[in-house]
Amino acid sequence: MSGPATRPDAPHPATPDGPMSGPAAHTDAPHTAAPDGLYEVTEATARAARTAPLLAALGRTGRSRLLAAMADALWADRERLAATADEETALGVPVLLAEIARTADQLRLFGRVLDEGSYLGVAVDTRAEDGTAFPPVRRWLVPLGPVAVFGASNFPFAYGVAGGDTASALAAGCPVVAKEHPSHPRTCALVLAALRRAATGAGAPADVVTMVAGFRAGIDLVRSPQLTAVGFTGSVGGGRALFDLCAARPSPIPFYGELGSVNPAVVLPAAARDRPAALAGVLADSVLTRGGQVCTKAGLLFLPEGADGDAVLEALSARVAEAAWPVLLNPSIRAAYVLGTAERAALPGVRVLTRHRPAGTDPADPVPPVLLTTGAATLREDPGSVLTEECFGPCALVVRYRDTEDLTAALTALAPSLVCALHADDTDADTARALLPLLAAGAGRVVWNDTTCGLRVGWATQHGGGYPASTDSATTSVGAAAIGRWLRPVAYQGVPAGFLPDELRTADGNEGAGTHTVPFRLDGVPLPGPGRTNR
Repeated sequence: MSGPATRPDAPHPATPDGPMSGPAAHTDAPHTAAPDGLYEVTEATARAARTAPLLAALGRTGRSRLLAAMADALWADRERLAATADEETALGVPVLLAEIARTADQLRLFGRVLDEGSYLGVAVDTRAEDGTAFPPVRRWLVPLGPVAVFGASNFPFAYGVAGGDTASALAAGCPVVAKEHPSHPRTCALVLAALRRAATGAGAPADVVTMVAGFRAGIDLVRSPQLTAVGFTGSVGGGRALFDLCAARPSPIPFYGELGSVNPAVVLPAAARDRPAALAGVLADSVLTRGGQVCTKAGLLFLPEGADGDAVLEALSARVAEAAWPVLLNPSIRAAYVLGTAERAALPGVRVLTRHRPAGTDPADPVPPVLLTTGAATLREDPGSVLTEECFGPCALVVRYRDTEDLTAALTALAPSLVCALHADDTDADTARALLPLLAAGAGRVVWNDTTCGLRVGWATQHGGGYPASTDSATTSVGAAAIGRWLRPVAYQGVPAGFLPDELRTADGNEGAGTHTVPFRLDGVPLPGPGRTNR
């Protein structure tokens, strides 16, 4: 079926509950008109396929302008976007305004990535090792084609229709078919409209971004023959199902999924002794930020046994017990949290440090932050326990360890994570040096004396890890390097420079001197971008 899709659910604002408003409820009443850009899968993917050569033809400069226009459009509509998202997610307007700013900055970052040009990986070979010249071989990266983006429930902007997957894909030259998130469909529609207005205003086709809606549409989308890759942020179960669908296609395509991550935070003995109150604040922030509904939440907190660790634990327990109860993003997340915390609290060897049962049963009711504790031996003896899996929401397990050997054994039993934190003082130096390689082997980002939640978006950002943290540990879903997921290499051997794109018309020893527009390698020697003349 082609043409605009009809919306299967109509959200209604929730009744405010405490300091935050509750998640929106849904009915089966359809909208009379679908948002502009919302299509059935066959139409959305066909439009994306037709748009792909046009987006690529905009070049780096045109796509940089496009991303800047999209950033400006989101920022201009920030008040309405934040208010709508708050009605649907209960995250709070100030939090959502900050997220919109981050999302706009992320779009502008990829504009700078395009302007700088090294992401293309241009390399030119003209001579053999003995100096003998041959017709040049020129290699660079080109866009894959249309891609799908499945956004997250917890970041409706930064990981949504206009999030990092979309920004990096558009920068690469790949049109995006976004999957509407059922937790915030009105926010998705408003963001989609802003992006499409910005595209036409920047001289690009509106169909550089389209959207589909519904569970079945997600399945059909990843099976579409026009699709070349998928970006996903969500649960392990949902992500793994889509990953398997991508692999089972007649022509398999890459699936870049950010799934579940437990994110250990390790406190070494001297740090625990010297600054228990400060550590309690950092650890509480690592657990409670945005109601614990972030992929970088620290789910396992390792503290030494003894009086120093006790002091940290006492201060941390007080902070968690005094923390506001958050409203979770949707009823299914709330139900999983209530069930997951109760299951963990009932396990042998686990002790409950703070209240773990919610006061009410309404899906919009807030939930209590939960702090549990156990010994490192519990993790070693049952490495497949639910205790080593993510519990999405404001819950953490404090793991007490006897010594470095005990700590190392427990850490070795953990699955890979997106991030881990190491809290150490000068007298912990030897232990810290020994632990850093182990932590880096299991995480995409290692943080020193700070919260796990402080992900900074820039050129050096890494947001990924081994499975189940992500499905491809060699990539990142955030930061400048995320553009590489949507590109593939092509080499031109002996093709005259006049037939090639500007970025490949680098002069060489066979064709005389000239200038180049992006950083590149010439016979293995790195050369900077504009402003320097080739040999």
